[in-house]
Amino acid sequence: MDTDALEPFLAEQRSSRNKLYSLLGRLPARGRPISSETVHTEDRGSYKLEKLRLDLNGIESVPAYLLLPKQPRHGREKSPLIVYHHSHGGFYQVGKEELLAPAPYMQQPGYGEALTERGYAVLAIDSWVFGERSGRSESTVFKEMLWQGRSMLGMMLYDAIRAVDYAVTRPEIDASRIGTCGMSMGSTMAWWLGALDTRIKAVADICCLTDFHALMEDRGLDRHGLFYYVPDLLTHFTASQINGLIAPRHHLSLAGNLDQLTPAAGLDRIDKEMRTVYGSIGSADAWKLLRYDVGHQETPEMRQEVLDFFERVL
Repeated sequence: MDTDALEPFLAEQRSSRNKLYSLLGRLPARGRPISSETVHTEDRGSYKLEKLRLDLNGIESVPAYLLLPKQPRHGREKSPLIVYHHSHGGFYQVGKEELLAPAPYMQQPGYGEALTERGYAVLAIDSWVFGERSGRSESTVFKEMLWQGRSMLGMMLYDAIRAVDYAVTRPEIDASRIGTCGMSMGSTMAWWLGALDTRIKAVADICCLTDFHALMEDRGLDRHGLFYYVPDLLTHFTASQINGLIAPRHHLSLAGNLDQLTPAAGLDRIDKEMRTVYGSIGSADAWKLLRYDVGHQETPEMRQEVLDFFERVL
């Protein structure tokens, strides 16, 4: 579809995107100043690791890893960036360390090594109550934020968006080529970030593309953490409508048919609706859902699909 014909679609998206952002609660100012401190740097062979402490939200500092490949891709001076979101799994002490040492349901090596050796820079932060931000329980932080008119997922996404704001100021990063990926909670973060931030050109989510209504029909609400739930969301949006805000940008979703976090009927529904959305704007090839007869785990085939996807579209 040509640009003129696409504009009404994009205009409607902008309105919906603003509405979605407003549902996330009383977030800090979108344009508040941010700053960074380099805690230390480390030579990791094929890449340099920077451990950072970012002031993103004005409430608590955000520890981060920025991995910079020593050999940018194809002789370019700047590297494409992958924003990596860690999973949940109850591993509150892990957080961004998953980038370097993957969770037991993920493939080796970690995405940090797998991506940097292909010439990508990678950014990962600790989400609220994870990694260096752990210490208070998820339920405590969720309840505190609810009292303050905030949602936990909203505050997590705010940090992720502001982390992108930081990353694009770095001279090593090609701001026109940014992708995002993650598994489980990281998958949820990836497709929400892609829906809210059009700087994200490619989304790869692994094992958490969940249709909200199918989850309720399956009596599965307790399968997701408290962070997942946003007040009044279902009055305005389905999971498909949120994911539709990524179109026409590239989106690869990988799911297990036996994964209780993503009921199969919901995967059917989202796939059908995404095919319609992407097809209506002439971008059918930019959406793909691949399903495997496994549970909540990343398989070798999934890992290769993610790497091939970023190679193809970024």
